[in-house]
Parts: sequence; C-alpha cells; structure tokens
Amino acid sequence: MKWWDGWWPTSIFNDQKQHTMNEEQQRLQIQGWKKWGSYVSDRQWGTVREDYSGSGSSWDFTTHDMARSKAWRWGEEGIAGICDEKQLLCFSLAFWNKKDPILKERYFGLNNAQGNHGEDVKELYYYLDATPTHSYMKMLYKYVQQEYPYEQLIQENARRSKAEEEYELIDTGLFNEDKYFDIFIEYAKEDMDDILVKITIHNRSNEEAPLTVLPTVWFRNTWVWGRRPYKPALWQEDAQTIRFEHEKLQVQYLYQEGGQEMLFCENESNNKKLYNVDSITPYAKDGINDYILHGAASINPDKKGTKAAVHYDISVPAHGTHTIRLRLADKVKEQPFAGFEDLFAARVADANAYYEELQAEIKDEDEKLIQRQALAGMLWNKQFYYYKVQRWLEGDPSQPKPPAERWNGRNKEWKHLVNEDIISVPDKWEFPWYAAWDLAFHCVTLAMVDPDFAKQQLLLLTEEWYMHPSGEFPAYEWAFGDVNPPVHAGAVYRVFKQDAAIKGEKDYLFLEALFHKLLINFTWWVNRKDSSGSNIFEGGFLGLDNIGAFDRSLPLPDGVREEQADATSWMATYALNMLHISLELCNHNKVYNGMATKFFEHFMYIAGAMANMGTGNSGLWDDEDEFFYDQLRAPDNRILKLKFRSMVGLIPLCAVEVISKEALENNPVFAERMSWFLRHRPDLAQLVSRWYEEGKENKHLLSLLRGHRMKRLLYRMLDETEFLSEYGVRSLSKKYEADPYRLRENGTELIVKYVPGESDTITYGGNSNWRGPVWIQMNFLLIESLRKFHYFYTDDFRIEYPTASGSYYSLKEVGTFLADRLLKIFRKDENGRRPVLGNNEKLQQDPHFVDLLQFHEYFHGDNGKGLGAAHQTGWTGLVANLIRMKHTNPR
Repeated sequence: MKWWDGWWPTSIFNDQKQHTMNEEQQRLQIQGWKKWGSYVSDRQWGTVREDYSGSGSSWDFTTHDMARSKAWRWGEEGIAGICDEKQLLCFSLAFWNKKDPILKERYFGLNNAQGNHGEDVKELYYYLDATPTHSYMKMLYKYVQQEYPYEQLIQENARRSKAEEEYELIDTGLFNEDKYFDIFIEYAKEDMDDILVKITIHNRSNEEAPLTVLPTVWFRNTWVWGRRPYKPALWQEDAQTIRFEHEKLQVQYLYQEGGQEMLFCENESNNKKLYNVDSITPYAKDGINDYILHGAASINPDKKGTKAAVHYDISVPAHGTHTIRLRLADKVKEQPFAGFEDLFAARVADANAYYEELQAEIKDEDEKLIQRQALAGMLWNKQFYYYKVQRWLEGDPSQPKPPAERWNGRNKEWKHLVNEDIISVPDKWEFPWYAAWDLAFHCVTLAMVDPDFAKQQLLLLTEEWYMHPSGEFPAYEWAFGDVNPPVHAGAVYRVFKQDAAIKGEKDYLFLEALFHKLLINFTWWVNRKDSSGSNIFEGGFLGLDNIGAFDRSLPLPDGVREEQADATSWMATYALNMLHISLELCNHNKVYNGMATKFFEHFMYIAGAMANMGTGNSGLWDDEDEFFYDQLRAPDNRILKLKFRSMVGLIPLCAVEVISKEALENNPVFAERMSWFLRHRPDLAQLVSRWYEEGKENKHLLSLLRGHRMKRLLYRMLDETEFLSEYGVRSLSKKYEADPYRLRENGTELIVKYVPGESDTITYGGNSNWRGPVWIQMNFLLIESLRKFHYFYTDDFRIEYPTASGSYYSLKEVGTFLADRLLKIFRKDENGRRPVLGNNEKLQQDPHFVDLLQFHEYFHGDNGKGLGAAHQTGWTGLVANLIRMKHTNPR
C-alpha cells in the first residue's frame, strides 16, 4: 500500500545520520532531559478527580474560591507552573497588584453554570516558546493594575443570553489605558535537575505601579490521605536559599536573588475556613495569602514547612522593567547567579537553532511565528495526570468516606483505571484531562518535534491500566465510557511515518505493539456498536456534542436506534487504517497477510452497508439530496432519515486509501485472497472501489465513494453558500441559517439552525458548537483525504472550486486552497489584522497584543474569530502541520 507522504519531508531533520545534530536534538537523545517540564495544571478545582460528592456535581464540590485553601488529592495547579515527572515538587508564580481581594495564585474562570457558553478562563496568557525537552520555555501573563473584576465577570456573563458573545477580561476596558503588567516567565535548564528562572515584568502604564511577586514552591500533598505517611520538608537554609528534602527528589535547593523575605506554611487544607472544623496546622495552604493581604499570623516563624514563597515587593517605573532571577538546583551553588544571563542566552540560541532547522523551508516570517507559537502551546500543554478510580471511589483511610451513591455514579465501570503520567491535554484550564480522540491529533503535531513522546502517548491509551478490559479506550474523565471517534490507528501510522522520516529507520516494535491493542479496540467497536450485525454503527456522542437534532449520547425510546453516517464512516476509516498498518507490518513479518485480508474484507462490508442495506431498505446515502445522512430505525425496520447537511455527511470522504501494484506484488498471499473475495462479491467491488480500473502507475482506490458520489459531496463541501467559509469547512451547512431544519416527531419539534459562533442551545452542556463553526482537526482530515484521492486520480481529475465559480483545479490544489483558508484565521491580512483576534481593536492594533496568538477550540464560521477554549493548542496545533504541508514538496 502506498501512503501519501505529503505531510512531512523524507527527513524532517535532513537525515540526522548525514549532519551534526543541533544541541536540542542531542538532548532529545538523552533520557532524563524531560524530567522537569510544564506539567502543573492550570486548574485543579472543578475536576472530576477532586469531586467526592454523591451527586457528581464537580463544579460545585470544589470552586475557585476554595482552591487557595484546599490541599488537592490528585494534582496541583498554578500560573506558569513546572514540576518533576511525578509532581513531587512544584514551582509556580503568584502576584498581587495591591488592590485584589486575594493573591493571583491561579487563573480565574467561570464554571459550566456561570458562563453563558459554559466554562471559560477569564485571563490573558500566551505560550510563546518551548523546546521539546523543556530546556527553554517562555510564556506571558498579562496582569491588570486595577482590581481584578471577579464579580463583574461573573455577573455580566450571568446576565448574557446564549445568543450573546462571552464577556471576556479584554472587554472590561481594564487594558484600554495600558494599566497592566506584561509578565514574561522563562525557564532555562543548565542540566536535567538545574533550572534557571527569569521573571521579566514590564509596566505598560504611564505611571509607576507597585507589584508583589511570589515565586512559590511546594510539595504535592501525598502524606495526609492515610496511605503513605512519609512527609517531605523544606526550610530556609540561609538568606538566599530554600532547602528541600524528599527521598525521591534530586532537586535540593531554590536560590533567590533580591527577595525581601521567605514565607513558609504547609500544603494542607484550611479546614477551619472550608468546613468549620479544626485544621491540622495553623499554617495552612492559604497562609501566605492571609499574611500578605491581612498581616495574619499564618506563616511559620520557624521558616519551614511544605510550601514556601519568596516575597518580592517591587515598584516598576512607568514603561519600565524589573527582572527577578531564581534557580532550582540539585547541587550546592556557591554563586548561583554567576553566568546566569549567558546560560539563558545559550538556551535561547539553542531554541532558535532548533526551530531554524525545523522551519528551513518556510520563508514567510508570519507563518514561522504562527507555527512556533502553535508548537510552544503543544509543549506547554503537558500535564501530570493522576487518577486511580478504585481509590477515588473508595476514598482514603484518613478522610471522610465518600457517599455510597458514588459506586453507582460516574466512571463506576472503570475501576481498573490507574493513570499517573505526563500526558498531552487539550487545554490545561478548560480541559485539564486527556481526551482519546484529541490526543490522537496532538500526537500528529507533537511528532514533528518529539516523535518519541508522541509514540509514548499513543501507547498509553492502550495500556492495560488505561484501556478497559472490554477493549474500549477511556474517552475523558467526565465519562470514560463515552465514545470518541476511533482515530487512534490513523494517528499511529502517521506518527510511525514521521518517526521514520526523522530517524531514518522504521520502529516496527512500536507499530506491532499498537496494532495488537488496536485489534482489541476494533473488535470492541464491532461487538458493542453494531448491535444488529449490519455493519452500520451507532457510536452515540462521538465527540461532536450538539451536531445532532438531539443528544446522541442518550438512548432513544421504544427501541429506536440511530444509525450514524459518521460512526459508520469512522469505522470504515478504522478498517482502512488497520489494513494499511497490516501491509506495513507484512514488510516486517508476512504473518500479517491474514490481518490485511481481514481488514480489507471488513472495509468492503461496511462500505456496502452504507450504500445499500438490503432489499427494501435505504442506505445512508440519499439519492435525492446526494448526501449522507443519519437515520433512525424503529424495531419494525421503519426508517426516518435525519435530512440535514452537517459534518456527519462529509466524514465518508475520510475513508479512502490507495493500494499500489507494488504492494500487491510484495504480498502475493494478500493479493490472492483479495482477488478471490472480489470475484465472489463483484457487487461490493463495483460499488465502492475503482478496483478494475487502475489509476496511473497501476494504483487501486479503496473508498466509500465512487467518483460521482465524491464529486457530489465536494460540490456541497466547496459551496460557499453551504459548507465553505473564508476560513475553512464549516461543521453545518449555512443554508440552515435562513431555513433551519425541523424534525417533528410525537408532537415535539426539534430545530437545527446554522450558528457560526458559540452554541445557542444547551444540548450536551452547551459549551461547544458543531452547528456552524470551523474545526481545524476535521478540516485537516478532509485535506488529507483530498490528497489521497489526488494521488489516485492525478492532475487529470479536476473539480470546480469554489462551487459555481467556473474555476477548476486538481484535488491536491483544492486541498492547498483549503489549508490557506485555515491559515488565514491566524495570518495578518492586508490591513495587518488577524481574524482569530476578532473585532477588539486593542488586540488587533496594539503592538503588545497583535503578535500574541491563542489556538482556540474552534473558529467562527463567518469571520474566523477564535471561540471555545482559548488555549486549545491540542488539535488546533495542527496548524503547525498545515504550514509544514504548504512549504514541503511531497514525494
């Protein structure tokens, strides 16, 4: 089988065997350089892990207001936080502008009930740079000099309806007169356990402004739960040094320069404040907050504990700068700040050299900036994720017993799950947990810079302590049993190819290990999600939230089943991915010929089912509208098609693969078995495949779509009055803006309307929208499919783009045009404006804002504005791949 390699060059690093690796590439070869990284969550409060209620109301059980006083069980949170790989010791920043009612120790945001479009962080922070070993990292936090508007943000968002935009911090006007600090936080490693910290504070105001800065270190509380009594300690060793003692930790010192004093307390809950019962210690977790703001006797005068902060009370001149320097080290440093700036300069130079080589083929400076910030966000959004479901259900020996209802509540069927790893997460504030299909896309981008980490992430989900014994992958912590699209196999092969391109050799052990686990998962899908054995699948939620007329994760009444075009297409794609992996493994071991045959036949059966489900029945293809639709099937086989055009009907385009004559010649056993099947089932062969009509260079096409159906789907997809936006392919046809789809059933009317921005319904929580916006990951898959179709059809096959324009292009060219539309979201236009930033003039014109990017969850279908989670540098990080694709000549 021939894979279309247009996403990466033959060797990303120009074949490391033929040139000297740069410093960062060399560090990637040495185990231990990733021991410390940006692994602290941006939010621990409001997560499922910390919820011990009987009702499962996670957002209410722990809140932002409780967070400064509560010692967390399963992880830690902070601003610009770093920690070791087991999160034994954490470091982050806290600030106070002398006006806020609390220290700014963590980002503030609204919970799912408070936001008019669900949960949302209400801060401005940006990930600017990072190397894959975290040898250098840089981010920016913008902190207002007036009182932070906590109540205003809560009240205004509560007032707004779902038809209105979210009310953001930038909308309060607090930045209009430049009365804010730009706080740049940088980390540079001298060695694996020797980390330099530089905090550079710019006062953007015309007036001098005071600021309290509190670099903070603390141990994750592992001792209070009654399971392991060992308690680490930290104390002031001298005026410049905090000393750490932990049996499993190499770092032993924090050196500070210029701080007024060191403040100590315990990382223990303030039970008196939280629950009106006696606390373990008078110096609880919020002791530093209470001392700074109220002068309370809440810090330990003996200068010891399990949490400490260095107190800097500074005043920054108008338009001036103040720099704070610290160092975490594993050895005694007689002069800890000697050579500090030289080391920082060297790590910045290393980062520049690394990205210069990675971006050698990119000439556009703005696209370099976009790609580098996208990759920085991917690397910053790693998190130590800790969750043991059985222990969470049981509770801890020294803590109150959880309510009995928990045993019948959330994740009760996932008692085997034990997670204690560094994991790539979508957004460390809004989504501070992994999600199965998000993670697959993350790995495709991460493999550009760190293929070993990408491989390790893909392996994690298939480990016995993650994967359910039945074969299901864990979806996400709010409901591990929800079903995400099965995109894992496609990611595995993409990462396998990128890894081979970088290293010059194929990692068959990785591919083989994943194949066996994917086989179990594929079987789970077949056994659990094809209830009638018809090869039509009912995946349910599938991560698409409110794309349907009703909540697809809920069972339908009276035995009705929803047969899903997207679930079935995903499974056809899954079968092709597994076929592809099988044939690749045949190069390593011919025993996989049999598995290739299995997945070839399975794909053919699914394709046949989608097109024609038997005499008297309708397929999922609608001949009248020439589009794929979901359908409802009653127990008596009556069918109701859900005839509205959404991304669901475009996903069949993703089920495409090309087999070369060379691949068949190299695997004669597979070729013979395949030929036998095609001779005995010519109906399937002619229905879904151009099998007997070879393409150029003797290639054969496997697809759910014959040429006519592909053209008709593309006709809709490339129509600017339907799916095609200036900024990519929308998730719902724009035709439903003026004429919404209406489903009337049993006296109830359900309405689906094109909504280009945030959701205007509460379907599936109402905190995301698949009824109009552009989603980068789906566009990525569609572009990839167009390139595969082009590989078979060549330049001879041309399609009208846009529909009704009279201009015709090859499928490869159309894919490139689509990629350009997506990149236009982030690029400066002829007026210097970036659509992603919306219509806020401060963001669009101020030199301290215009080049700062956030990679949102999704984008407005008409104007390209970033929406949803603000730091979703997970699948939106795929813009880095799109830029690489644009500037790489495919083989």
